[in-house]
Amino acid sequence: MSKGLLLTPGTTRLTELRHIYRRDLCADINESCKNRVDAAARVVADAALSDEPVYGINTGFGKLASTRIPAEQTSQLQRNLILSHCCGVGAPLPRAVVRLIIVLKMLSLARGASGVRWEIIERLQTLLRLDMIPLIPGQGSVGASGDLAPLAHLTAAMIGEGHVFYRDDKMPAAKALQAAGLEPLELGPKEGLGMINGTQVSTALALAGLFDAWNLAQTALVSGALTTDALMGSPRPFRDEIHALRGLRGQIDAALCLRALLEDSEIRESHREHDDRVQDPYSIRCQPQVMGACLDQFRQVAQMLEIEANAVTDNPIVVVDDEAILSGGNFHAQPVAFGADQCALAIAEIGSIAQRRIATTVDPAQNFGLPAFISPDPGLNSGFMVAEVTAAALMAENRQRAMPCSIDSTPTSANQEDHVSMACHAARRLAEMNHNLAHIIAIELLISTQGIEFRAPVNTSPRLARVMQRIRSEVTPLQNDRYLADDIASVKRLVMDRSIIEALDEYGLLPHLQP
Repeated sequence: MSKGLLLTPGTTRLTELRHIYRRDLCADINESCKNRVDAAARVVADAALSDEPVYGINTGFGKLASTRIPAEQTSQLQRNLILSHCCGVGAPLPRAVVRLIIVLKMLSLARGASGVRWEIIERLQTLLRLDMIPLIPGQGSVGASGDLAPLAHLTAAMIGEGHVFYRDDKMPAAKALQAAGLEPLELGPKEGLGMINGTQVSTALALAGLFDAWNLAQTALVSGALTTDALMGSPRPFRDEIHALRGLRGQIDAALCLRALLEDSEIRESHREHDDRVQDPYSIRCQPQVMGACLDQFRQVAQMLEIEANAVTDNPIVVVDDEAILSGGNFHAQPVAFGADQCALAIAEIGSIAQRRIATTVDPAQNFGLPAFISPDPGLNSGFMVAEVTAAALMAENRQRAMPCSIDSTPTSANQEDHVSMACHAARRLAEMNHNLAHIIAIELLISTQGIEFRAPVNTSPRLARVMQRIRSEVTPLQNDRYLADDIASVKRLVMDRSIIEALDEYGLLPHLQP
């Protein structure tokens, strides 16, 4: 287990969360928060003993909020809440996502507005430190009021119910706690409600989708530059003067990146004169405009998710300074749902323009002298013919998945929760969309690399040559037809593990998600 980070609730940065997600880091909460957490817990404890009804503390939940609960049953109330809400279905969420969920829940509770004891936060930290990962089914949340079912599965593990992954094995949570020398927690007033009322599952899934999508966007700029050179396209549309006049940051950054990637290309110099083509197809010429718009979308979502990651999103909220407990609706994940939809649109568009570049490169009518389907012997060999078809299928699938989830509300809980966000599955689909996009980019990298090799003896730029060298370390050039699925899978791994990006790290030319 890697060394942990010390996080301060309210000011945790996206870069820290990305490190936790990618590098398997633990996290601890700055104990300067403890006094406020303890003060909020005392407010809740007093309310539990009061004759005044306070939602979720001495009342039932949802449509049952009018039912009063005696003080001696508040602990049983919270336990029942967790058990009854463990209704998730489907495949378990990935381990890295669950770790991120735990960190986000720690950050929210440690703001001192949820009314839980410090022991709850400590137990979450312990789960991370022991790498005891609750099994959380991926389906069952509508994104309001909070991610109830999946967060109930997280909480169940803390009280010795449900299952966890521990020591490379799936086991009952009670058995894992016993093996680690831990007692199941007994929940105090509001602690079950504080655990399950929140947007942390939707937000963690959206963050994971955003982190991977940004890396894919960077890689798509690289694959697009390779295709531009393979097609002997012109870099003139990437000149700064064009993009400065529009003024959009993402477009300016994308153009700058493409110019830097293509700098000193011998292929470019070989056709600077006596080239009858006046303009390249849009999928080449408009890369800064399309990719830049996608970069801007991701950056806007990143700004929102950083705020949401630090937010208090349960209900009711404890205002320590006034010793007040206020019912509200911060659990409604509409911002996250909108952000996930924005990411989905951008992911689909990156795949769309990449697929058009692939189609152009394999088409002898458009690829400016390259052999059909980038095969040395087309006819006897089909080359990359069906690889392009696969890219088209994945592109279409991502287009369909990009349809907005955030407008698909439906009433639940006997119409008490009559408008919901659908943020959880809006964010969960991003993982599969990213894998589809990674395959599309891998196919483009394979085809464009071979296309550039057909331009020998003139060479591409030194920077793109380094990327090609990394690809050729895994996959040899296609001569006669062979089983291509393994080639695609190998390059897809390079895309997903950031090897393509890392081949260019020393140049510092790829756009950054945040300043």
